[in-house]
Amino acid sequence: AQLAIGQELPRSGCAFISVRDADKPAAIEVAASLLRIGFKLLATEGTALALRNAGISVELVNKVKQGRPHIVDQLKNKQIDLIINTTEGAIAIADSFEIRRAALQCKVTYTTTMAGAQAICRSLEQSQDYRVRSLQSLHAGLN
Repeated sequence: AQLAIGQELPRSGCAFISVRDADKPAAIEVAASLLRIGFKLLATEGTALALRNAGISVELVNKVKQGRPHIVDQLKNKQIDLIINTTEGAIAIADSFEIRRAALQCKVTYTTTMAGAQAICRSLEQSQDYRVRSLQSLHAGLN
């Protein structure tokens, strides 16, 4: 789906992970997968604690309301290549809005669901290069 909209998934770099409590077990699996692929990991305090408790190496980054430098600053400085961000509660949703807006402006791939994060990891674990073609071009090749 990402290829179809013209956005290639990053194959390496820095992934930012910040998830609600209910998603932390799934985030551990996703983070481990991203490390195997070759990503460096950044996370907010609660997510970083959960990842570290699971033995995953992660660097701490401030939430938007925690002071600078924060995640949006790092996005604007082109230091983030992938974002996994699920939210719950008014403050987290407000932070998430700022993160999504900066991600769109900076053309950084992001997902707001763990299912999306797992799909990204599965895709990145495939070594094949995919080429997206329109249905029209496939149909034209039949004539």
